[in-house]
Amino acid sequence: MAAHTFPLVMRRLRQVQRIFQSEGAGGVSNRIRSRLAEQIRPKSAALPVRRSDVLAADLARPTFHLKRLPAPDKLIVLNWIMSPPAPGSGGHTTIFRIIRHLEKNGYSNRVYFYDPHQSDHSYYENIVRRYYEFQGPVDNVDNGMRDAHGVVATSWPTAYAAYNSACTGKRFYFVQDYEPFFHPVSTASVLAENTYRMNFHGITAGRWLATKLQAEYGMTADFFDFGCDTSRYVYDERVERKGVVYYGRSDARRGFELGIMALEIFSKHCPNVEIHLYGDKAGPLPFDYVDHGWATPERLNEIYNRCFAGLSLSLTNVSLVPYEMLAAGCIPVINEAEQNRLVLDNPFVRYAEPTPQALAAELEILINAQNAQQLRQQAALSVSSADWEQAGIKVNSAIRRAIQAGYEGASPRLLSSLIE
Repeated sequence: MAAHTFPLVMRRLRQVQRIFQSEGAGGVSNRIRSRLAEQIRPKSAALPVRRSDVLAADLARPTFHLKRLPAPDKLIVLNWIMSPPAPGSGGHTTIFRIIRHLEKNGYSNRVYFYDPHQSDHSYYENIVRRYYEFQGPVDNVDNGMRDAHGVVATSWPTAYAAYNSACTGKRFYFVQDYEPFFHPVSTASVLAENTYRMNFHGITAGRWLATKLQAEYGMTADFFDFGCDTSRYVYDERVERKGVVYYGRSDARRGFELGIMALEIFSKHCPNVEIHLYGDKAGPLPFDYVDHGWATPERLNEIYNRCFAGLSLSLTNVSLVPYEMLAAGCIPVINEAEQNRLVLDNPFVRYAEPTPQALAAELEILINAQNAQQLRQQAALSVSSADWEQAGIKVNSAIRRAIQAGYEGASPRLLSSLIE
C-alpha cells in the first residue's frame, strides 16, 4: 500500500466506526450503497421525455391545432395520452374514473401510451383492460393519433406528444400535481414547467393547481374537487382501534423521511400503540411497525378502521388518502401548507407544522382525545357525499365549453364546415 493512501484508509475506517456506533449496520450499508450508486450512475440523467420530442416543440412558434366541433347527435371523441399504468396508481385511477363518467355522458375515449422506455405494450394494455376496466382503443402514440375533438395530456412528458401531434382536437392538460416539483432544479424541472406555456386548457385536481397555473403562467384552467369512493372506504364502529397508519412513499414529494422521524418520536411517547405502514416497503426502521406494502382498497379500509389516526404528508398537491381515511373514521394528520388547506376543505383534517415534533404531537393528541368515537363518526359523515360524480360533471362541462369556445354566434356555414 502506498504511503499516502494509508492515512486515507484509516480516516475512512474511523468514519465507518462512527457511523456504526451512531446508526448501526444499516447506516453503514446505506452509505456504501449510496456511494456505489453515485459511482455507476450515468452522468447525464435519463429523462422521462424523448429528446426528439422536446426539440420538436418550439414554443416560440406555437403549433396551430385544427379544432373540430362535434355534431349534436354524435359522441365527443377524446384522445388521452398517458404513461403505461401500474395497478393501483392513484393518478391513473383518477383519470379512468373521469373517463368512465364521460363514457356515460356522450363521449368516446381512446388511450395512447407515451412510452420512451419501449415497455411491453400488451402487458400494460392488459392492465388497462383488467384493472382499470377500460374497453376502448389502446394504442401507442408513436403509431400516430387519429383525429379527435379533444386531445388530453395527463403528465408533463405526454404534453410534448400532444403539442407535436398533427391530429385535430382542442388540447387539454389534465393536471393532478405541480410536476416541476417532482425534480430538483434541473433540466427536467425546466422542461416540466415549459409545458404550462403550451396554451393548453387545464383541468386540474383541486383549486390550488388551477389558481397557480392561472397566476404564474396565464393558463386557462378549470378544476374539479376530489371525491371519495365511499363504497370501498366505510366506517366500521365494531372494530377495535389500536394504532396509527402512515402512507409512506419514497417519492420525495410525500416527505417520507419526515414522516419516519415523526413516527420515531411518536413511538417513544406512545409505545403501546401499533404503527401501520403501507405504500412502499420501508425496510428496517427505528421502531416496531406492521409493513403492509402495497394494499388493495379493501385491505386499506380494514387498516384504516384499526387506527385512531393516520399520517399523510403532501409537499406538493394533496393526495386522495386523507379523504379515504376520513371515510373510515381515521383522522388524518397533514402537514401545514397552503395547497393542503385549499384542496382539503374539511374541518376534521388536522394540520401540523412540517416538523417531526409537531406531527408526532398531533398524532398523540388524537390518541388521547376524549370524544374519539364521536369524532370518528362525524369525520366519516363529512365525506359521505364527496363522491366522484360531481368531479365528472365538472370535467364534462369544462371540456364541452372549451371545445365550443370561440364559435358562439358564428355563421351556420362556418359551423357546418367545422362539425365532424
